Amino acid sequence: MTCDRLVCANCAGPVSEGRCAVCRAHRERLHRESPLASLSPTALFALLLALLTVALVAQRMATA
Repeated sequence: MTCDRLVCANCAGPVSEGRCAVCRAHRERLHRESPLASLSPTALFALLLALLTVALVAQRMATA
């Protein structure tokens, strides 16, 4: 999960802006807990595509 679309219950601002201490703490916690949170959906899709390509090549090498 990313903090791009989260709204703070304390200050009603976007968590990504870090307007108050609650926003900043939540944003830091999210970034610590999930290392893939900073990746965009496009980057995640590209990573998945690369992994599938490697798996396909490995399968073809094993059967050849």
